[in-house]
Amino acid sequence: MHFGKSLFDTQYCMDDCQGNSVSLQVTKEEKDLGIWTDPSLKFSVHVAYAAKKAHQILGLSRRSFIFLDISLVKQLYTVMVRPHLEYGNVVWHPQFKKDMELLEAVQRRATKMVPSLRNLSYEERLRCNGCMDLPCLLYSQLRGDAIETYKYLHGQYRTNYLSLFHIFDPQSGVSTRGHSLKLQKRDCKSMLRANVLGFRIVNFWNALPEDVVSAESVNCFKNRFDCHCQHLRYSANCEDFKFCSSVDRLLSL
Repeated sequence: MHFGKSLFDTQYCMDDCQGNSVSLQVTKEEKDLGIWTDPSLKFSVHVAYAAKKAHQILGLSRRSFIFLDISLVKQLYTVMVRPHLEYGNVVWHPQFKKDMELLEAVQRRATKMVPSLRNLSYEERLRCNGCMDLPCLLYSQLRGDAIETYKYLHGQYRTNYLSLFHIFDPQSGVSTRGHSLKLQKRDCKSMLRANVLGFRIVNFWNALPEDVVSAESVNCFKNRFDCHCQHLRYSANCEDFKFCSSVDRLLSL
């Protein structure tokens, strides 16, 4: 697989078990660790595969059960369908609005499988008052980004996060507002770079309060995050998430 504009004419070879040089076959799509990748690194291919697989499972579930109530549909969806939409989404975060809508359409279909909820709006079907009690996918993606950022900044991973995140140095003399783990915004020249976790999460992370980012554990962070962002949990309107730079890009594409 060729990455970059100047490498498409390059031919690569490897030696086989007999020592003969064999040219590598060029590929446009490849699956590695469960994520589909293409030369553009925009992950629209992975979104399409994930949505297709999720729709297939929903169709199979619909044909396998005669009676579907709220508890059964929610259990089937959260166990068998939603993992396909969320696996590795910190890596393949949707870059285009069409990809986000393609994923959200799966959850819209799942919530409509309950006969008693079909006449309600999507946001009403998501809420907990006698309905599915499911967060929208955009909220889940932002929550996943925040959890990964927390783990990096609090040493949960044995890696140097300075190549991914830049924290404001209190000794630098720069006056900043916000919490003690505020991230520094950096310039980037491409949309691909802007969609990387260390760039897209900055606005969202800096908007969180001190008691959330300084939580004592991951579970404590999750609970405080959910309490702080409760108003976004069931929102299907991207405008409500405009304080996040990644959503600003989604709305513009």
